Amino acid sequence: MAWDFETDPEYQEKLDWAAEFVREKVEPLDYLFPHQQFVPLDETRRRIVDPLKEEVRAQGLWATHLGPELGGQGYGQLKLALLNEILGRSLWASIVFGCQAPDTGNAEIIAHYGTPEQKERYLQPLLDGEIFSSYSMTEPHAGADPTLFRTRAVRDGDEWVINGWKYFSSNAKTASFLIVMAVTNPDVSPYQGMSMFLVPTDTPGVEIVRNVGLFGEPLNEGFHSLIHYDDVRVPASALLGGEGQAFAIAQTRLGGGRIHHAMRTIGLAQKALDMMCERVLSRETAGGPLADKQFVQGYIADSYAQLMQFRLFVLYTAWEIDKYNDYKRVRKDIATAKVVMPTVLHDIAWRAMQVHGALGTTNEMPLFGMIHGAAVMGLADGPTEVHKVTVARQVLRDYRPAPGMWPSEWIPEKIEAAKRKYAHLLELEVGNL
Repeated sequence: MAWDFETDPEYQEKLDWAAEFVREKVEPLDYLFPHQQFVPLDETRRRIVDPLKEEVRAQGLWATHLGPELGGQGYGQLKLALLNEILGRSLWASIVFGCQAPDTGNAEIIAHYGTPEQKERYLQPLLDGEIFSSYSMTEPHAGADPTLFRTRAVRDGDEWVINGWKYFSSNAKTASFLIVMAVTNPDVSPYQGMSMFLVPTDTPGVEIVRNVGLFGEPLNEGFHSLIHYDDVRVPASALLGGEGQAFAIAQTRLGGGRIHHAMRTIGLAQKALDMMCERVLSRETAGGPLADKQFVQGYIADSYAQLMQFRLFVLYTAWEIDKYNDYKRVRKDIATAKVVMPTVLHDIAWRAMQVHGALGTTNEMPLFGMIHGAAVMGLADGPTEVHKVTVARQVLRDYRPAPGMWPSEWIPEKIEAAKRKYAHLLELEVGNL
Protein backbone atom coordinates (compact mmCIF):
# COMPACT_ATOMS: atom_id res chain seq x y z
CA MET A 1 0.00 0.00 0.00
CA ALA A 2 1.58 3.27 -1.13
CA TRP A 3 0.66 6.16 1.13
CA ASP A 4 3.23 8.78 1.99
CA PHE A 5 3.40 12.38 3.15
CA GLU A 6 7.18 12.75 2.76
CA THR A 7 9.09 14.50 -0.02
CA ASP A 8 12.04 12.51 -1.33
CA PRO A 9 15.25 13.70 0.38
CA GLU A 10 17.00 14.90 -2.78
CA TYR A 11 14.12 17.18 -3.79
CA GLN A 12 13.60 18.31 -0.19
CA GLU A 13 17.17 19.64 -0.26
CA LYS A 14 16.26 21.72 -3.30
CA LEU A 15 13.14 23.01 -1.56
CA ASP A 16 15.16 23.92 1.52
CA TRP A 17 17.62 25.80 -0.69
CA ALA A 18 14.76 27.58 -2.48
CA ALA A 19 13.13 28.62 0.80
CA GLU A 20 16.31 30.23 2.10
CA PHE A 21 17.16 31.75 -1.30
CA VAL A 22 13.72 33.35 -1.65
CA ARG A 23 13.72 34.65 1.91
CA GLU A 24 17.26 36.05 1.86
CA LYS A 25 17.80 37.16 -1.75
CA VAL A 26 14.50 37.42 -3.60
CA GLU A 27 12.05 38.93 -1.11
CA PRO A 28 14.22 42.08 -0.83
CA LEU A 29 13.45 42.77 -4.52
CA ASP A 30 9.80 43.29 -3.56
CA TYR A 31 10.88 46.34 -1.58
CA LEU A 32 13.67 47.56 -3.86
CA PHE A 33 11.64 47.30 -7.09
CA PRO A 34 7.94 47.15 -6.16
CA HIS A 35 5.51 46.39 -9.02
CA GLN A 36 8.35 46.23 -11.55
CA GLN A 37 8.59 42.48 -11.96
CA PHE A 38 6.89 42.63 -15.39
CA VAL A 39 8.86 45.65 -16.59
CA PRO A 40 11.79 44.77 -18.90
CA LEU A 41 15.05 44.90 -16.98
CA ASP A 42 17.07 48.08 -17.02
CA GLU A 43 20.81 48.05 -16.34
CA THR A 44 20.42 48.43 -12.56
CA ARG A 45 17.86 45.67 -12.12
CA ARG A 46 19.68 43.37 -14.54
CA ARG A 47 22.85 43.57 -12.42
CA ILE A 48 20.88 42.15 -9.52
CA VAL A 49 18.31 39.86 -11.16
CA ASP A 50 20.42 38.04 -13.77
CA PRO A 51 22.89 36.57 -11.23
CA LEU A 52 19.94 35.37 -9.15
CA LYS A 53 18.49 33.62 -12.20
CA GLU A 54 21.86 31.93 -12.75
CA GLU A 55 21.83 30.62 -9.19
CA VAL A 56 18.40 29.12 -9.83
CA ARG A 57 19.61 27.52 -13.06
CA ALA A 58 22.61 26.05 -11.25
CA GLN A 59 20.23 24.38 -8.80
CA GLY A 60 18.16 22.89 -11.64
CA LEU A 61 15.08 24.88 -10.61
CA TRP A 62 14.68 27.18 -13.63
CA ALA A 63 11.37 26.86 -15.54
CA THR A 64 10.68 23.52 -13.88
CA HIS A 65 7.20 23.33 -15.42
CA LEU A 66 8.74 22.57 -18.83
CA GLY A 67 10.42 19.44 -20.13
CA PRO A 68 14.19 19.06 -20.57
CA GLU A 69 13.89 19.66 -24.31
CA LEU A 70 12.73 23.20 -23.49
CA GLY A 71 15.28 23.92 -20.79
CA GLY A 72 13.19 22.80 -17.81
CA GLN A 73 13.27 19.75 -15.57
CA GLY A 74 9.95 18.16 -16.52
CA TYR A 75 8.85 18.05 -12.89
CA GLY A 76 5.32 16.82 -12.32
CA GLN A 77 2.60 18.88 -10.71
CA LEU A 78 3.29 17.64 -7.20
CA LYS A 79 6.91 18.84 -7.22
CA LEU A 80 5.83 22.06 -8.90
CA ALA A 81 3.22 22.58 -6.20
CA LEU A 82 5.77 22.26 -3.41
CA LEU A 83 8.08 24.74 -5.12
CA ASN A 84 5.29 27.21 -5.88
CA GLU A 85 4.34 27.21 -2.21
CA ILE A 86 7.74 28.77 -1.52
CA LEU A 87 7.57 31.17 -4.47
CA GLY A 88 4.22 32.51 -3.31
CA ARG A 89 5.94 34.51 -0.57
CA SER A 90 7.45 36.98 -3.04
CA LEU A 91 6.12 38.83 -6.10
CA TRP A 92 9.56 38.62 -7.72
CA ALA A 93 10.17 34.94 -7.02
CA SER A 94 8.37 33.51 -10.04
CA ILE A 95 10.34 35.89 -12.29
CA VAL A 96 13.66 34.79 -10.80
CA PHE A 97 12.64 31.11 -11.15
CA GLY A 98 11.36 31.51 -14.73
CA CYS A 99 7.79 30.48 -13.98
CA GLN A 100 5.75 33.68 -13.82
CA ALA A 101 2.11 33.81 -14.84
CA PRO A 102 0.78 34.36 -17.44
CA ASP A 103 4.03 33.52 -19.24
CA THR A 104 4.17 29.96 -17.90
CA GLY A 105 0.79 29.07 -19.35
CA ASN A 106 1.53 30.89 -22.58
CA ALA A 107 4.85 29.06 -22.91
CA GLU A 108 3.14 25.71 -22.31
CA ILE A 109 0.59 26.15 -25.07
CA ILE A 110 3.18 27.41 -27.55
CA ALA A 111 5.31 24.38 -26.63
CA HIS A 112 2.32 22.07 -27.19
CA TYR A 113 0.73 23.66 -30.24
CA GLY A 114 3.27 26.01 -31.80
CA THR A 115 5.05 25.47 -35.10
CA PRO A 116 8.87 25.35 -35.13
CA GLU A 117 8.91 28.93 -36.40
CA GLN A 118 6.54 30.10 -33.64
CA LYS A 119 8.66 28.40 -31.00
CA GLU A 120 11.82 30.04 -32.27
CA ARG A 121 10.27 33.50 -32.44
CA TYR A 122 8.18 33.51 -29.26
CA LEU A 123 8.92 30.55 -27.02
CA GLN A 124 12.68 30.66 -26.63
CA PRO A 125 12.89 34.37 -25.66
CA LEU A 126 10.02 33.75 -23.24
CA LEU A 127 11.87 30.84 -21.65
CA ASP A 128 15.03 32.92 -21.40
CA GLY A 129 13.11 35.50 -19.40
CA GLU A 130 13.95 38.25 -21.88
CA ILE A 131 10.39 39.08 -22.95
CA PHE A 132 6.89 39.01 -21.48
CA SER A 133 3.57 37.95 -22.99
CA SER A 134 -0.13 38.60 -22.48
CA TYR A 135 -3.16 36.30 -22.75
CA SER A 136 -5.82 38.44 -24.41
CA MET A 137 -9.07 36.54 -23.91
CA THR A 138 -11.66 38.33 -21.74
CA GLU A 139 -14.03 40.83 -23.37
CA PRO A 140 -15.73 43.81 -21.67
CA HIS A 141 -19.33 42.67 -22.24
CA ALA A 142 -18.87 38.92 -21.82
CA GLY A 143 -17.46 38.55 -18.31
CA ALA A 144 -16.88 34.88 -17.55
CA ASP A 145 -18.75 33.55 -20.59
CA PRO A 146 -16.42 33.07 -23.57
CA THR A 147 -19.35 31.84 -25.67
CA LEU A 148 -20.38 35.52 -25.88
CA PHE A 149 -17.10 36.72 -27.38
CA ARG A 150 -17.45 39.01 -30.40
CA THR A 151 -13.82 39.62 -31.40
CA ARG A 152 -13.59 38.27 -34.96
CA ALA A 153 -10.75 37.02 -37.09
CA VAL A 154 -11.55 36.78 -40.80
CA ARG A 155 -9.33 35.10 -43.37
CA ASP A 156 -8.21 37.42 -46.17
CA GLY A 157 -5.91 35.59 -48.56
CA ASP A 158 -2.71 34.77 -46.70
CA GLU A 159 -3.68 36.92 -43.72
CA TRP A 160 -6.13 37.05 -40.85
CA VAL A 161 -7.82 40.34 -39.96
CA ILE A 162 -8.75 40.76 -36.30
CA ASN A 163 -11.37 43.21 -35.02
CA GLY A 164 -12.80 43.56 -31.52
CA TRP A 165 -12.21 44.54 -27.91
CA LYS A 166 -10.43 42.72 -25.11
CA TYR A 167 -10.39 43.63 -21.42
CA PHE A 168 -8.05 42.85 -18.53
CA SER A 169 -5.27 41.58 -20.77
CA SER A 170 -2.69 41.37 -18.01
CA ASN A 171 0.84 42.68 -18.68
CA ALA A 172 -0.06 43.75 -22.21
CA LYS A 173 1.66 47.13 -21.80
CA THR A 174 5.07 45.50 -21.31
CA ALA A 175 4.44 42.35 -23.37
CA SER A 176 6.22 41.65 -26.65
CA PHE A 177 3.30 39.64 -27.98
CA LEU A 178 -0.32 38.74 -27.23
CA ILE A 179 -2.19 35.47 -27.55
CA VAL A 180 -5.58 36.57 -28.85
CA MET A 181 -8.72 34.41 -28.77
CA ALA A 182 -11.15 35.26 -31.58
CA VAL A 183 -14.21 33.89 -33.36
CA THR A 184 -13.19 32.44 -36.73
CA ASN A 185 -16.43 30.60 -37.58
CA PRO A 186 -19.62 32.18 -36.18
CA ASP A 187 -21.83 29.53 -37.80
CA VAL A 188 -20.82 26.69 -35.47
CA SER A 189 -20.72 26.24 -31.70
CA PRO A 190 -18.30 28.63 -29.97
CA TYR A 191 -16.48 25.54 -28.72
CA GLN A 192 -15.55 24.71 -32.33
CA GLY A 193 -15.61 28.20 -33.83
CA MET A 194 -12.83 30.03 -31.97
CA SER A 195 -9.11 30.17 -32.65
CA MET A 196 -5.98 31.65 -31.09
CA PHE A 197 -3.43 33.93 -32.71
CA LEU A 198 0.08 35.09 -31.82
CA VAL A 199 0.09 38.86 -32.30
CA PRO A 200 3.13 41.11 -31.72
CA THR A 201 2.09 44.11 -29.63
CA ASP A 202 3.59 46.54 -32.16
CA THR A 203 1.32 45.25 -34.96
CA PRO A 204 -0.60 48.15 -36.58
CA GLY A 205 -4.15 48.33 -35.21
CA VAL A 206 -3.32 47.00 -31.73
CA GLU A 207 -4.42 49.92 -29.56
CA ILE A 208 -4.06 49.81 -25.79
CA VAL A 209 -6.87 52.20 -24.88
CA ARG A 210 -6.02 52.27 -21.19
CA ASN A 211 -4.15 50.27 -18.57
CA VAL A 212 -6.48 49.41 -15.73
CA GLY A 213 -4.99 49.33 -12.25
CA LEU A 214 -6.13 47.47 -9.17
CA PHE A 215 -7.52 49.30 -6.16
CA GLY A 216 -5.01 51.78 -4.76
CA GLU A 217 -3.04 52.09 -8.00
CA PRO A 218 -3.13 55.36 -10.01
CA LEU A 219 -5.61 55.53 -12.88
CA ASN A 220 -4.23 54.38 -16.24
CA GLU A 221 -1.03 53.08 -14.68
CA GLY A 222 -2.05 49.48 -14.03
CA PHE A 223 -1.09 46.27 -15.80
CA HIS A 224 -4.51 45.08 -17.03
CA SER A 225 -5.21 46.53 -20.46
CA LEU A 226 -8.33 47.41 -22.39
CA ILE A 227 -7.31 46.70 -26.00
CA HIS A 228 -8.99 47.62 -29.26
CA TYR A 229 -8.05 45.39 -32.20
CA ASP A 230 -8.80 47.58 -35.22
CA ASP A 231 -8.23 45.77 -38.54
CA VAL A 232 -5.16 44.03 -37.12
CA ARG A 233 -3.56 42.03 -39.91
CA VAL A 234 -1.43 39.01 -39.12
CA PRO A 235 -0.09 36.32 -41.46
CA ALA A 236 -1.75 32.92 -41.65
CA SER A 237 1.26 31.56 -39.79
CA ALA A 238 0.10 33.51 -36.70
CA LEU A 239 -2.61 30.90 -36.04
CA LEU A 240 -1.73 28.90 -32.91
CA GLY A 241 -2.78 25.27 -33.25
CA GLY A 242 -5.54 24.39 -35.68
CA GLU A 243 -8.43 26.61 -36.62
CA GLY A 244 -11.27 26.19 -34.13
CA GLN A 245 -9.06 24.73 -31.37
CA ALA A 246 -9.07 27.69 -28.97
CA PHE A 247 -11.09 25.99 -26.24
CA ALA A 248 -8.94 22.85 -26.25
CA ILE A 249 -5.81 25.00 -26.07
CA ALA A 250 -7.24 27.08 -23.24
CA GLN A 251 -7.90 24.01 -21.10
CA THR A 252 -4.31 22.86 -21.60
CA ARG A 253 -3.19 26.26 -20.36
CA LEU A 254 -5.50 26.63 -17.36
CA GLY A 255 -5.50 23.21 -15.70
CA GLY A 256 -2.04 23.15 -14.15
CA GLY A 257 -1.97 26.93 -13.81
CA ARG A 258 -4.78 26.87 -11.27
CA ILE A 259 -2.82 24.46 -9.08
CA HIS A 260 0.26 26.72 -9.30
CA HIS A 261 -1.91 29.68 -8.27
CA ALA A 262 -3.29 27.69 -5.35
CA MET A 263 0.12 26.72 -4.00
CA ARG A 264 1.48 30.23 -4.34
CA THR A 265 -1.58 31.37 -2.42
CA ILE A 266 -0.78 28.85 0.30
CA GLY A 267 2.71 30.32 0.60
CA LEU A 268 1.24 33.81 0.89
CA ALA A 269 -1.35 32.69 3.46
CA GLN A 270 1.43 31.03 5.48
CA LYS A 271 3.25 34.36 5.45
CA ALA A 272 0.11 36.04 6.85
CA LEU A 273 -0.13 33.37 9.56
CA ASP A 274 3.54 33.88 10.42
CA MET A 275 2.92 37.61 10.78
CA MET A 276 -0.11 36.97 12.98
CA CYS A 277 1.80 34.66 15.32
CA GLU A 278 4.72 37.08 15.63
CA ARG A 279 2.35 39.95 16.39
CA VAL A 280 0.40 38.19 19.14
CA LEU A 281 3.63 37.23 20.89
CA SER A 282 4.96 40.80 20.63
CA ARG A 283 2.04 42.91 21.85
CA GLU A 284 0.27 43.19 25.20
CA THR A 285 -3.20 44.45 26.04
CA ALA A 286 -5.66 44.08 28.92
CA GLY A 287 -3.05 42.75 31.30
CA GLY A 288 -1.19 40.26 29.12
CA PRO A 289 0.09 39.29 25.68
CA LEU A 290 -2.36 38.98 22.82
CA ALA A 291 -1.35 35.33 22.54
CA ASP A 292 -3.10 34.59 25.86
CA LYS A 293 -6.48 35.91 24.67
CA GLN A 294 -8.88 33.16 23.72
CA PHE A 295 -10.34 35.10 20.79
CA VAL A 296 -6.84 35.49 19.33
CA GLN A 297 -6.08 31.82 19.98
CA GLY A 298 -9.23 31.05 18.02
CA TYR A 299 -7.90 33.14 15.13
CA ILE A 300 -4.68 31.15 15.10
CA ALA A 301 -6.37 27.76 15.40
CA ASP A 302 -8.90 28.54 12.65
CA SER A 303 -6.18 29.88 10.36
CA TYR A 304 -3.92 26.87 10.85
CA ALA A 305 -6.79 24.45 10.27
CA GLN A 306 -7.91 26.23 7.09
CA LEU A 307 -4.40 26.39 5.71
CA MET A 308 -3.51 22.76 6.39
CA GLN A 309 -6.77 21.41 4.96
CA PHE A 310 -6.37 23.45 1.81
CA ARG A 311 -2.68 22.59 1.44
CA LEU A 312 -3.29 18.86 1.67
CA PHE A 313 -6.17 19.07 -0.79
CA VAL A 314 -4.11 20.98 -3.37
CA LEU A 315 -1.19 18.57 -3.03
CA TYR A 316 -3.60 15.66 -3.47
CA THR A 317 -4.99 17.28 -6.62
CA ALA A 318 -1.45 17.80 -7.97
CA TRP A 319 -0.75 14.12 -7.23
CA GLU A 320 -3.90 13.16 -9.16
CA ILE A 321 -2.75 15.14 -12.21
CA ASP A 322 0.61 13.36 -12.15
CA LYS A 323 -1.00 9.95 -11.68
CA TYR A 324 -3.68 10.17 -14.37
CA ASN A 325 -2.14 12.73 -16.76
CA ASP A 326 -5.69 13.76 -17.59
CA TYR A 327 -6.94 17.22 -16.61
CA LYS A 328 -10.54 16.28 -17.45
CA ARG A 329 -10.48 13.44 -14.95
CA VAL A 330 -9.24 15.82 -12.24
CA ARG A 331 -11.46 18.72 -13.31
CA LYS A 332 -13.67 18.52 -10.23
CA ASP A 333 -10.78 18.84 -7.78
CA ILE A 334 -9.01 21.55 -9.79
CA ALA A 335 -12.23 23.58 -9.73
CA THR A 336 -12.65 22.92 -6.01
CA ALA A 337 -9.16 24.27 -5.31
CA LYS A 338 -10.05 27.38 -7.31
CA VAL A 339 -13.24 27.80 -5.24
CA VAL A 340 -11.54 27.47 -1.85
CA MET A 341 -8.40 29.49 -2.63
CA PRO A 342 -9.72 33.09 -2.27
CA THR A 343 -11.53 32.34 0.99
CA VAL A 344 -8.48 30.80 2.66
CA LEU A 345 -6.25 33.76 1.84
CA HIS A 346 -8.92 36.33 2.71
CA ASP A 347 -9.76 34.78 6.08
CA ILE A 348 -6.18 34.34 7.27
CA ALA A 349 -5.02 37.75 6.04
CA TRP A 350 -8.08 39.40 7.59
CA ARG A 351 -7.40 37.86 11.00
CA ALA A 352 -3.74 38.87 10.75
CA MET A 353 -4.82 42.41 9.89
CA GLN A 354 -7.14 42.47 12.92
CA VAL A 355 -4.42 41.51 15.40
CA HIS A 356 -2.14 44.18 13.95
CA GLY A 357 -4.77 46.80 14.75
CA ALA A 358 -4.67 50.10 12.87
CA LEU A 359 -1.18 49.32 11.57
CA GLY A 360 -2.58 46.29 9.74
CA THR A 361 -4.78 48.48 7.55
CA THR A 362 -1.98 50.79 6.43
CA ASN A 363 0.30 50.71 3.43
CA GLU A 364 3.17 50.03 5.82
CA MET A 365 2.01 46.40 6.07
CA PRO A 366 1.19 43.99 3.21
CA LEU A 367 -1.99 42.57 4.76
CA PHE A 368 -4.62 44.67 3.02
CA GLY A 369 -2.88 43.95 -0.26
CA MET A 370 -3.31 40.24 0.45
CA ILE A 371 -7.01 40.74 1.15
CA HIS A 372 -7.43 42.62 -2.11
CA GLY A 373 -5.45 39.90 -3.86
CA ALA A 374 -7.94 37.34 -2.55
CA ALA A 375 -10.75 39.29 -4.19
CA VAL A 376 -8.86 39.27 -7.50
CA MET A 377 -8.30 35.50 -7.23
CA GLY A 378 -12.04 35.03 -6.84
CA LEU A 379 -12.41 36.34 -10.41
CA ALA A 380 -9.18 35.38 -12.21
CA ASP A 381 -9.45 32.31 -14.49
CA GLY A 382 -13.23 32.34 -13.97
CA PRO A 383 -15.36 33.53 -11.04
CA THR A 384 -15.73 31.37 -7.97
CA GLU A 385 -19.43 30.92 -8.70
CA VAL A 386 -18.75 29.40 -12.12
CA HIS A 387 -16.33 26.90 -10.61
CA LYS A 388 -18.86 26.00 -7.91
CA VAL A 389 -21.32 25.07 -10.64
CA THR A 390 -18.63 22.88 -12.23
CA VAL A 391 -17.90 21.18 -8.91
CA ALA A 392 -21.58 20.53 -8.19
CA ARG A 393 -22.20 19.04 -11.63
CA GLN A 394 -19.15 16.80 -11.36
CA VAL A 395 -20.13 15.61 -7.88
CA LEU A 396 -23.73 14.90 -8.89
CA ARG A 397 -22.57 12.63 -11.74
CA ASP A 398 -21.76 9.97 -9.15
CA TYR A 399 -25.29 9.97 -7.68
CA ARG A 400 -28.74 8.73 -8.71
CA PRO A 401 -32.30 9.59 -7.58
CA ALA A 402 -33.81 7.55 -4.77
CA PRO A 403 -35.44 4.40 -6.23
CA GLY A 404 -38.76 4.87 -4.46
CA MET A 405 -40.89 7.37 -2.60
CA TRP A 406 -38.62 7.60 0.42
CA PRO A 407 -34.91 8.47 0.66
CA SER A 408 -32.59 5.47 0.51
CA GLU A 409 -31.53 6.12 4.12
CA TRP A 410 -35.15 6.16 5.41
CA ILE A 411 -34.88 4.41 8.77
CA PRO A 412 -38.19 2.41 8.78
CA GLU A 413 -37.19 0.69 5.53
CA LYS A 414 -33.66 0.13 6.85
CA ILE A 415 -35.11 -1.67 9.90
CA GLU A 416 -37.28 -3.91 7.73
CA ALA A 417 -34.38 -4.67 5.40
CA ALA A 418 -32.17 -5.61 8.37
CA LYS A 419 -34.87 -7.94 9.70
CA ARG A 420 -35.19 -9.62 6.30
CA LYS A 421 -31.42 -10.01 5.95
CA TYR A 422 -31.01 -11.79 9.30
CA ALA A 423 -34.47 -13.37 9.56
CA HIS A 424 -33.12 -16.93 9.72
CA LEU A 425 -30.88 -16.10 12.64
CA LEU A 426 -33.53 -14.08 14.43
CA GLU A 427 -35.98 -17.03 14.11
CA LEU A 428 -33.35 -19.39 15.50
CA GLU A 429 -32.89 -17.18 18.55
CA VAL A 430 -36.64 -17.05 19.14
CA GLY A 431 -36.88 -20.84 18.83
CA ASN A 432 -34.26 -21.30 21.55
CA LEU A 433 -36.12 -19.21 24.10
